[in-house]
Amino acid sequence: MTNKLSILFIVLMSFTVVMAIIGQPQAPPSSNIFVADLTVRDGKMIVGKPVNITNRDGYNNQPSFMPDGKSVLYTSIREDKQADIYRHDLAKSTEANVTNTKESEYSPTLMLDGKSISVIRVEADQTQRLWSFPLSGGQPSLVIEKVKPVGYHAWIDADNLALFVLGSPSTLQLYNMKTQQAETVASDIGRSLFKVPGQMKVSFTQKIAGNQWEINELDVKTKAISKITTTQIGNEYYAWTPSGVLMTANNGKLFTFKPGTDTEWREIADLSSASVKGITRLAVSPSGDKIAMVADRSK
Repeated sequence: MTNKLSILFIVLMSFTVVMAIIGQPQAPPSSNIFVADLTVRDGKMIVGKPVNITNRDGYNNQPSFMPDGKSVLYTSIREDKQADIYRHDLAKSTEANVTNTKESEYSPTLMLDGKSISVIRVEADQTQRLWSFPLSGGQPSLVIEKVKPVGYHAWIDADNLALFVLGSPSTLQLYNMKTQQAETVASDIGRSLFKVPGQMKVSFTQKIAGNQWEINELDVKTKAISKITTTQIGNEYYAWTPSGVLMTANNGKLFTFKPGTDTEWREIADLSSASVKGITRLAVSPSGDKIAMVADRSK
C-alpha cells in the first residue's frame, strides 16, 4: 500500500510540474536595437558602424525615429513585465519614459501633429485598441473605439489609417477618422505596415507559402493591390527610405530594393561580425541618414 501511495504521489507531482510549465506564458524573445549611419557614395548605400542603444536582456523592439532623427522611440519590457514606450536620445545616450502605466503599450508611432504618439494599448481586460499619448505628458486618449483587437497601424494622412487587425486570418483594414468606419481590404497579412513615401498608398506583407511573403501595395483611393516584390526567406519585415527604396535583412545582412528599377534584392552590408544577427524590424530616419535594426540578443 505504501509503495502504491508513493507511486501515486510521484505521478501527481510530475503532472503538476508539467502543467505548471505548460501554463507559463512564453516571454517575448530577447532583442536589442542597433542604430547605424546611412550614407550614399557613388550611388551605393553605405552602412556605418552599428551602435547598440539598448544593450540589455529582455524585449527591446519596434523602433521609430522622431522627425529630427536625433532620438528613437521604442517598446521595452523590463522588471515589471509591462511594455512601455521609451525615448532614446542618440547624442546623449540617455533615455526617458514616454509611457509608464499599468497597461502595456506597443508600436509607438508619431502622429501627424508632431505632438503625440499613437500606440497599441493592451487594456486591463486584454482588449487591444489604438490610443494616443501627448509627448509633453498628460492623459492618454482613445483614438479608435470599436475596431479591436488592433495589432499594428500606419497613418496615411490625418483622416486615414491602415490597421492590422488580429484574427483568423489577420486582416488589413482602412479606417476613416471622419466617418469612423473601417473597410477590410486584404487578409492573411503580416506585421509590417507603412505608408509608401510620397504616395497615397500603403505597403504590407502577405503570406504566399510557409515562410515566404510578398510585399504588396494598396492604392488607398482605388483599393487596387499590386505586388512590389517577394521578401527574403523567413523575414516579413522591411522599411522604406524617404527616397522610396525598400530595405530588409537576412540574418545579419542588409539588402535594398528599388521598385521600378531593381528585379532582385541587392546586398549592401553584412553586420554579423559586429554581433548584429537575426535582424527583424527596421526603421529609417526621416532624412534617410540613419537606420535602426532589431537584432536577436541570443545570437
